[in-house]
Amino acid sequence: MNEFYIPSDGIRLHAKLEKPEGTEKCPLVILVHGLTGHMEERHILAAARTMLASGYAVLRVEMYGHGGSEGEFRKHTLFKWIGNIMDVTDYARSLDFVTGLILCGHSQGGLLTVLAGGMRPDTYDALIPLSPAVSLPDMARKGVFFDARFDPDHVPDEVDVGKYYLDGDYFRCAQLIHPEDAVRRYPGPVLIVHGEADEAIPISWARGTASLYQNCRLAVVPDDLHCYDRHVDLMAEAVKSFLTQLKLI
Repeated sequence: MNEFYIPSDGIRLHAKLEKPEGTEKCPLVILVHGLTGHMEERHILAAARTMLASGYAVLRVEMYGHGGSEGEFRKHTLFKWIGNIMDVTDYARSLDFVTGLILCGHSQGGLLTVLAGGMRPDTYDALIPLSPAVSLPDMARKGVFFDARFDPDHVPDEVDVGKYYLDGDYFRCAQLIHPEDAVRRYPGPVLIVHGEADEAIPISWARGTASLYQNCRLAVVPDDLHCYDRHVDLMAEAVKSFLTQLKLI
């Protein structure tokens, strides 16, 4: 495993790169956590292990203000994350062993995966949004963000979300984002994995998103939550099956 930093718009993003043993060239998966998350979470590690076992290299990266990356958490926005993932993607494409590129993210990282796929549809061979938080922009436009309530037409300078604060710019940026536009721009294969009992992002959002993609499989994990607390193995199995069917190895 190589641990290092990737420069992005004046800050450094914490990254870890792993390759399957004995492999010279192979496809690579960029793997991103969600809001308040980091690269060492149980579900992120489970996804990474199954990707490596399937013959794919894995580049785990922490976005602006999260984990070991620079930037203040409360000042992060989806716009900053989009800039981050573009820089990470350029770095991944510069690696001489990479034969294909897949983007995978959980929750807000899943929303990021959707947006990046629409921005650069010719760059990614496939997308894997895990519990994608595609409802976040809609929540910001309504002034309802989990336990927080605010005036969406006059967003305050900071919002108390309960366990943390976010600057108003987080919501102002989110209000301008329409994930469905990005979905319609990506023609390649997509796997969405979503817990049937997701307590954060209702599965109806995953069903609606899957229906808009041209080539999407929705894997529903029965009776499971946002981070696959009950059946992380089923999430991993769905990812393994999808990667095998891609035939990039």
